[in-house]
Amino acid sequence: MIVSSAFAGKRYAVLGLARSGLATVDCLSASGAQVVAWDSREEAREAVAGKAEIGDPLEIDLRGFDGVVVSPGVPLNRHPIAMKAKLAGVPIIGDIELFALARPTLPAHRVVGITGTNGKSTTTALIHHILEKAGIPTRMGGNIGLPILGQEPLSDGGVYVLELSSYQIDLTHSLDCDVAVLLNITPDHLDRYNGFEGYVASKARLFAMQSAEHVAVIAAEDEPSRSIVDQASGLPVLVRSSDIDPSAQLGWPALQGPHNAQNAAVAMAVARALGIADDMIFSALASYASLPHRMQAVATRDGVLFVNDSKATNPASTAPALAAWPPVDGRPRIHWIVGGLAKTDNLDECAPHFGNIAHAYTIGEAGHMFADLLRPHMAVDDSEMLSAAVRRAARFARSGDIVLLSPACASFDQFRDFEARGGAFVAAVEALDEKE
Repeated sequence: MIVSSAFAGKRYAVLGLARSGLATVDCLSASGAQVVAWDSREEAREAVAGKAEIGDPLEIDLRGFDGVVVSPGVPLNRHPIAMKAKLAGVPIIGDIELFALARPTLPAHRVVGITGTNGKSTTTALIHHILEKAGIPTRMGGNIGLPILGQEPLSDGGVYVLELSSYQIDLTHSLDCDVAVLLNITPDHLDRYNGFEGYVASKARLFAMQSAEHVAVIAAEDEPSRSIVDQASGLPVLVRSSDIDPSAQLGWPALQGPHNAQNAAVAMAVARALGIADDMIFSALASYASLPHRMQAVATRDGVLFVNDSKATNPASTAPALAAWPPVDGRPRIHWIVGGLAKTDNLDECAPHFGNIAHAYTIGEAGHMFADLLRPHMAVDDSEMLSAAVRRAARFARSGDIVLLSPACASFDQFRDFEARGGAFVAAVEALDEKE
């Protein structure tokens, strides 16, 4: 756990006591801060007993507090805490801002911050993996893994690698990344922003916070990302998927497909900015294992590969998965399981790859809509339930085919989150063997 003198004697209100909220209370309390904490769940409030005073920030007088720490999931564009804090003159922040404030009191280190619409988790984990293989002390956190405040501080020379969503950046005001990374920007989370421009502006803030001598690695393959180059305070390093040699990529088993070419190109640029030699970088790319739910090879059954890409929660993140397996001898090979809680009413970003799909199986709330969209282009089974889609895809798939869960939708219509959806896919694949 990070303990910092930066918080001693200060007052903070913490709203939301999930994992990051609990880690925040632990950090602040151990650092000598006065903490008022609140969560609607009684068991969460009981978990901070003795470390914080229990009180709802919406009900108490916030004047004199040094900050209101909220979960990134709190919609600041419509939650009453935003106006309450503004009237009291108190900043609303997140745990990443607390980490930024604690940095001067920690052993000498560097920070890599990764943002973008798609590919953040894979790129974050890949950079962390390269650092580990290079023998550099490292911690991974932010929107992935354990809350950064709950992890032990690094020794001198370490590197913190942080995945940062736009929500987390919105709650951060002083994070000066030694290397800031932008992968791509496509429409997402528009219910939280004043149009697409507001979403782009949120991403741009990560680069505006940088010092001039620090590095901004930007994958300049879409216009919104290119527009941020001129706004970056740091030294821009531009990369593209085409920087990756396709023959070299074949030697990186967990990094196949055009989207992973971008992830690898960015990770290589970051590693070089951190002073890691190319031979070490290429060795680490070859040994990297994919994260669960992100183009994760689950099983091969009768020559059919089953792939869990449940993390693909919008069409832009599904499109690269569909591009990863082109037809062989003119025969499309992908059996695509798609659907859930739709973020858009179209699949336009996936359309260029429809020729790779042998059969689609639609599920969830968006299933009927997507079935109607897809029928003019391919065979479609409106399966409704994920388990049914897996069984039907297994029945139709031939050796050499791929059964791909890449839903292009959020999971909340049928599952707790994308991890639960991916777990259900894995269980359904395992159940195929049990029925033989």
